[in-house]
Amino acid sequence: MRVLFFLLLATLAPAAAPRPNLVFIIADDLGWADVAFHGGNAPTPHLDRLAREGVELTRHYVAPVCSPTRSSLLTGRFWSRFGVTSPQNERALPPDTVTLPRALKAAGYTTCLTGKWHLGSTPEAGPNTYGFDHSYGSLAGGVGPYNHFYKKGPYSVTWHRNGELLTENGHVTDLITEEAVRWIGERGNEPFYLYVPFTAVHLPVKEPQIWIDRVPAAISGEVARHYAACIMHLDDAVGRLVGALERAGKRDNTLLVFTSDNGGSTSENNDTKYPADAYPQGKLPGNNRPLRGQKGDLYEGGIRVPTVASWPGVLKPGRFETPAHISDWMPTFCSLAGWATDRELNWDGANLWPALSGTGTAPARPLYWVAPGFRARAVQEAGWKLILTDTKGQSPEKAELFDLNQDPNETRELAREQPERVSALRTTLERLATRDRDAVVR
Repeated sequence: MRVLFFLLLATLAPAAAPRPNLVFIIADDLGWADVAFHGGNAPTPHLDRLAREGVELTRHYVAPVCSPTRSSLLTGRFWSRFGVTSPQNERALPPDTVTLPRALKAAGYTTCLTGKWHLGSTPEAGPNTYGFDHSYGSLAGGVGPYNHFYKKGPYSVTWHRNGELLTENGHVTDLITEEAVRWIGERGNEPFYLYVPFTAVHLPVKEPQIWIDRVPAAISGEVARHYAACIMHLDDAVGRLVGALERAGKRDNTLLVFTSDNGGSTSENNDTKYPADAYPQGKLPGNNRPLRGQKGDLYEGGIRVPTVASWPGVLKPGRFETPAHISDWMPTFCSLAGWATDRELNWDGANLWPALSGTGTAPARPLYWVAPGFRARAVQEAGWKLILTDTKGQSPEKAELFDLNQDPNETRELAREQPERVSALRTTLERLATRDRDAVVR
């Protein structure tokens, strides 16, 4: 009830123009160079067009794994404040958290999630509990593309609509897309927030033959061809969502953002933790080049992902080079919705809209990361990045320093050469770390 009280205190700021619809699409484990506009070998014409006609955020950062990224998107705070550092089936957010969909509902928006939740894999901890009017997809994490089962265990049966478990036929990418397209078509004049967290390209990948047949002949190997087909299928789904907005006459008043939840993966595709379904065997070819690292790492390849913002006629095509963070989208969307509250929300994110739209300057602040299990932490400030890694409880932690302005691919480690900068960044990191776990579920 406490969250409802604070949301009732929210006020709408005067708006000079109609408030935009907000569509946030997030891919799962899509690497930096998995998209064609970063040199990927699978064609992605719809994403390429969004990047060409919209704003590409060239330094957009997320968590190194999925649930932390999702918690940060929905709260505007660093995931470590909730103690969420790894994929999580337990309830991730306190019940009274003012989430992004709750805030937007208070501003008069209708809200929908179609896709992967993974912030509490039971109906009582699902999307409808945290502000979504409508939800559909996986309460848990990535699922088998056709059987829609999560990993073996208590959360394996996870496919739902509004918290009611159900059985559906069809490929997971198509089901998520069709639900979103249908929901868009049912909208009236009220503004809406649509969150579409796809499971593509998370393992296990297994694509319809119609998509495998479209993969360029130069791509060889069973897993590689299924993976490319999965990327192409995802790209087509994004095109279908854009088409649905156009048919509904809503595209010109919609801010659409596309990103990934973390860097690409090279894990074994036929993960035996999932119920068997004749999955292709072999390593995933997640491509983060030329960035260093992959999913799970605090190097750029684990946390810097392809990201585009598109609003025709409002956002001028171009590149946004300033570091941005997944936590920035809640402050940004709330500002565009005209929502405000007298409650202290403890946001770590900043409103990106003035800088994105060219009406103001970009926020200058340190960014902070925590890796799974708090085994490593990182901070970035003014182009310098410090990574501290726990060496099995020994002191001091391993320190790595990189100058991202001069060396964005982290090829030269500078900690020994610049101890004073390491010390200064360590102080900043420890200051931010004092807020770790300050909002955990009690």
